[in-house]
Amino acid sequence: MQLPTLRPAALAAALLLAAFAAEAATLKAALLSREDDPRLERSRAERAYLGHPTGVPADGLRLALEEGGFELEAVGAKVDLETREVADLAAARAAAQAAEKAGAAVIVAELPADWLLAVADAVKVPVLNIGAADDRLRAADCRARLFHLLPSERMRADALAQGLLQRKWQKVLVLAGSSPADTARLAVVQAAMKRYGLQPVGAVKPFKLSADPRERDLANPLLLTAGAQYDAVWVVDSEGEFARSLPYRTVLPRPVVGDGGLVAVGWHAQFERFGAPQVSRRFAKAAKRPMTGHDWTSWMAGKTLVALAAAQPKGHAAAWAAALPKLNLDGSKGVSMSFRAWDGQLRQTLLLTDGQGVISQAPVEGILHPVNVLDTLGADAPEKLCKAPR
Repeated sequence: MQLPTLRPAALAAALLLAAFAAEAATLKAALLSREDDPRLERSRAERAYLGHPTGVPADGLRLALEEGGFELEAVGAKVDLETREVADLAAARAAAQAAEKAGAAVIVAELPADWLLAVADAVKVPVLNIGAADDRLRAADCRARLFHLLPSERMRADALAQGLLQRKWQKVLVLAGSSPADTARLAVVQAAMKRYGLQPVGAVKPFKLSADPRERDLANPLLLTAGAQYDAVWVVDSEGEFARSLPYRTVLPRPVVGDGGLVAVGWHAQFERFGAPQVSRRFAKAAKRPMTGHDWTSWMAGKTLVALAAAQPKGHAAAWAAALPKLNLDGSKGVSMSFRAWDGQLRQTLLLTDGQGVISQAPVEGILHPVNVLDTLGADAPEKLCKAPR
């Protein structure tokens, strides 16, 4: 049987595709996540506190790589993802070193802050942070090769402060837990309130959830919110349990924001603009659960890998590392997103939600910035909080 003869144009195209496939390199990446992550304990995940993860980070990453298949195929590029779970800081460091030795050009990390720093210091390739919101990672403990896709605590606090300012809810009563995480996050909230001219009402009111009958009053919303005039109540509760029960239980009929009531998140499954419903539906179909802000962040990590491989299909580790800070990414939020040169944080809008729907986006209308309005969320360049050269 005689084989069909290709026309010259078709033959040239076939040869070009073959050349692309032959010359393209595979971008190898490794996902490091925490073994037996306490945040994903079954009863906790089922509560689905706003702003907390409810499933493994690999779900979003794999979806993004699957969706990017056509784009990668068009330029003859490939992305190979390896996943590793680690039990402690030492294991995280060892896993990162092993992945780099095996050829990984990018490390994606869903790890606590100290583990993340150990990984960033152990390798010479870029590290994408998708799990730690700590502001110190963008400030005193920043690293030149560390890039943050998860919004920082300061970004979330700024988003809420802008929302309060826009609605002229300027007198704010603050309730805060006593854990180290709450103490650190309280300082961020106070900085955001000062930045946007919000007025704290009296001293911060501490709360404590306890099974001890003698301490029952420390978590009584009526006692905590009595005796003051305020426009809103801002609750700082890293665990989420107290904050969840606070709305509609304050002495004055006022809105609750922070970790309960109105919450600033990177994503919500009820966001209905810029193609977001299609993204949420694809994720829900693949993962069998609603898409959260942490899932969107891991999805964006996958999109970052796809964009990197497509931009440098013949690349090697050095070329990919050089291209990463220059990427412009689309995350179905209506804006082009890029990494800040001064701290490696991904610029992005945030969603203000009560859990039922998305109330608004931040930056809110009317907030201005001399260069990029997205830089009104989080640390701005003139603050120079990150000293690491980039």
